Amino acid sequence: MRRLTAETRLHPAELILPLFVREGATEPVPIGSMPGVSQHSLDSLKRVVNDAAEAGVGGLMLFGVPETRDAVGSAATDPDGILNVATRVLADEVGDALVVQTDLCLDEFTDHGHCGVLDDRGHVDNDATLLRYRDMAVAQADAGSQLLGLSGMMDGQVAAVREALDDAGHTDVVILAYAAKYASGFYGPFREAVDSQLSGDRRAYQQDPANRREGLREARLDLEEGADILMVKPALSYLDVLSDVAAISDVPVWAYQVSGEYAMVEAAAANGWIDRNRIIEETLVGAKRAGADAIMTYWATEVAGWLR
Repeated sequence: MRRLTAETRLHPAELILPLFVREGATEPVPIGSMPGVSQHSLDSLKRVVNDAAEAGVGGLMLFGVPETRDAVGSAATDPDGILNVATRVLADEVGDALVVQTDLCLDEFTDHGHCGVLDDRGHVDNDATLLRYRDMAVAQADAGSQLLGLSGMMDGQVAAVREALDDAGHTDVVILAYAAKYASGFYGPFREAVDSQLSGDRRAYQQDPANRREGLREARLDLEEGADILMVKPALSYLDVLSDVAAISDVPVWAYQVSGEYAMVEAAAANGWIDRNRIIEETLVGAKRAGADAIMTYWATEVAGWLR
């Protein structure tokens, strides 16, 4: 009876698996703060993505971890940079089975760890960063990415990237706008996952956790610029914002169950304090109930297996 009358259901195709690929790695490198998650070599990446495709996962979001970084994130636009090389591998391996997605942000590639290039005062230069994002977008689309995740939170990024893609003939590449991305403490383990060089914080361009209406305003701006999908991030502590955005959006709305959410559940489960599988499902159902059409989660392949 509960199954028959359930108001909210999960499906494997609504789950997206974030993945990390590390330049120079010959085998998976475990991430200490995220038990069960690794930085992958190109070979281990192939195995993981085939498992995800077999489980029916809807998409893969790829993050690159380069060996060398500089002030402008040159490796991000290098066709032979790790993210673009790995994207070609994914497109060849599983591009017909699920959506190959790439993170479009400079933070993994800069030696200062910020999501954009810096001016002579050490502040992120929004407009100069948009020029880098345009080049990144074309490089990622050329490599075979079907969906670009614009996670940098620069003003005007959606319009700039859409124009660059269209000018390059990539009119069918989808733009996922991280519309409401908050300056959250839940990103801690992710910094380890991408070997972030950040000193300080990103509160100058990510949103204040205290502000709900601001998230809605940011979402409307991205819709006006032509976003194909909107993202709310993190998920667990921003379900009100997720619900608000879903109520006004005429495009799909996604949520990102971020590294800190994953780490807390795994740590509590390892201590025997919670029922791990039950909590995982409950958090995913909560995001779906709040309005998420799809969810990025490090448990995507595992949960897809349960659902199937």
